[in-house]
Amino acid sequence: MNAAILAAAIPKTARIIDIGCGAGATTLATAQALPTANVTGIDLSPTLIEIASHRGETRPNASFERADIIIAAPNHAPIDLYVSRHGVMFFADPIAAFFTLAKAAAPGAALVFSCFAERGANRWAVDIITATSGDANAPESTKPGPFAFADPTHVAMVLKVAGWQADPPQRIDFAYRAGEGTDPVADAVDYFCRIGPAASTIRDAAPEERERHIARLTEVCERYRGGDTVEFPAAAWIWTARKPTK
Repeated sequence: MNAAILAAAIPKTARIIDIGCGAGATTLATAQALPTANVTGIDLSPTLIEIASHRGETRPNASFERADIIIAAPNHAPIDLYVSRHGVMFFADPIAAFFTLAKAAAPGAALVFSCFAERGANRWAVDIITATSGDANAPESTKPGPFAFADPTHVAMVLKVAGWQADPPQRIDFAYRAGEGTDPVADAVDYFCRIGPAASTIRDAAPEERERHIARLTEVCERYRGGDTVEFPAAAWIWTARKPTK
């Protein structure tokens, strides 16, 4: 994705917004690669913004803001480049959201984002859904969620209606790192208990059932452990689009 961001940036790119920045990895990588631009990471999570702000203390052209991007974008206009790593599939109304982003963008501004491809190509989702008694073969939906943008035809329509001119997306296979450190399995389990296809199931389960879900989730993460990391086979689309100059 970094290559796509650099390819989309123009020499005069001055203001960049990272949508759903999380703990700031993409924001900081972009700020390092484009040191003359000001890069702002925006996320709804106060905890993640606090972590990102701490990590970015030595990067003067990076800053972080806890906000809803739909509300915050006009305050940063004109924006030259939007980037997002797996953050835009959760818009409640994607057409309205991308239209708002376009209104706050400078003429010719770029939008680069990644989104998960079909669920079947993402073992982290299939195995976790199955382990927590879900139906991994249920029809995919365009409702907000990890796989809302799995269908390129749907995404192309959304971007076009919202006023963006999109290039054909690039499909990539990659290792989805869910946990790392001295106990990567515990790290991955903690992550999937908070985010992902099993999070609501685990949260809403009765205590005994919750324990069983976590035990099965732990077994799944253990299968994908390699040394000090837990990584799942995954696939995504990388999209690049521009706002027309006129």
